[in-house]
Amino acid sequence: GLSRDRFGDQLHQALTDSGVDTALAPRVARPSTLAFVALVDGQARYEFFDEGSAGRMLSRADLPDLGSDIDALFLGGISLMAEPCGSAFEALALERAGDRVVMLDPNIRPAFIADEAAFRARLARLMARADIVKLSDEDLAWISGPGDVAGQARAQLERGPALGIVTQGARGARAFTRRHEVRARAPKVAVADTVGAGDTFNAGVMAGLWRLGVLAAPDARARLRGLAAADLTACLDLAARAAAHTVTRPGADPPWTQELPDLPNLPDLPEAP
Repeated sequence: GLSRDRFGDQLHQALTDSGVDTALAPRVARPSTLAFVALVDGQARYEFFDEGSAGRMLSRADLPDLGSDIDALFLGGISLMAEPCGSAFEALALERAGDRVVMLDPNIRPAFIADEAAFRARLARLMARADIVKLSDEDLAWISGPGDVAGQARAQLERGPALGIVTQGARGARAFTRRHEVRARAPKVAVADTVGAGDTFNAGVMAGLWRLGVLAAPDARARLRGLAAADLTACLDLAARAAAHTVTRPGADPPWTQELPDLPNLPDLPEAP
């Protein structure tokens, strides 16, 4: 949800200027969430003021119907930890799982979890229906406890997803299907701050899959399960390179396609408007 206040207007304008269709984002008469970020050695520390906000107070009734042109849903992060929006997004994902690709990134922040048992149960329901689950190594440890990353990631695939991804910071990322395990290096860059790195990585994964024609395919889950190792590596590499570019400049400012030369051998993405 986008607020009708001046911050919401700024967000709406920024999205419009970037060519984003905001038709599915309801404008509501509630305040915008305020986020304050302090950088310590390039790492972001956050404070959020979110009570009664436009995003947090979304209910299922506020969410618009999805047209046939919507190929995929992405959900995760703090929106699944707060109420009533967490219940609204869960309901939407569970309703649409099966007829659209669903990607889940829990992006677990223990300090924001009011009821750990309820949140773990929500994650279990969503992971069982999601097609793609992306976890950081910290998320994986929170869910499964200490252990071997590959073994734990493959155990998550047994819960339902066709594709599992684990990010490991400077050590890069790994992707798992029942057929393959592939890796992508994290490019070495000068870090300005890490705000938006995970979001950009997720967008890179989805962009790569879209370029391969997977997201719109009627048999998308089967296509995900059957991805060739080279295609899976290309998607992961695109995501890692996009995220690395984002951290070289302040703020959540992901790159345009033309800022990422020599992309993996995938069909073209649109350029900046």
